[in-house]
Amino acid sequence: MAHEIELQTAGNMWKVLVKPGDKVEAGDTLFIMEVMKMEVPHEAPAAGTVTAVNVSDGEEGLEAGMIAVVIE
Repeated sequence: MAHEIELQTAGNMWKVLVKPGDKVEAGDTLFIMEVMKMEVPHEAPAAGTVTAVNVSDGEEGLEAGMIAVVIE
């Protein structure tokens, strides 16, 4: 079952910590967004393999609801 990690709020991408093919465990930090001058980490909801990363370091103006990472 695929897990799509959706952006919960608009903001800028500060750092992406995974790439397709990476194995992750539940709770691992996938990426860190900058939202209103605060760093907001996003974690994996379950263990699996990253199959897609739709964001990149320094990307600005990201919208809430965008699928940032997919884990299978």
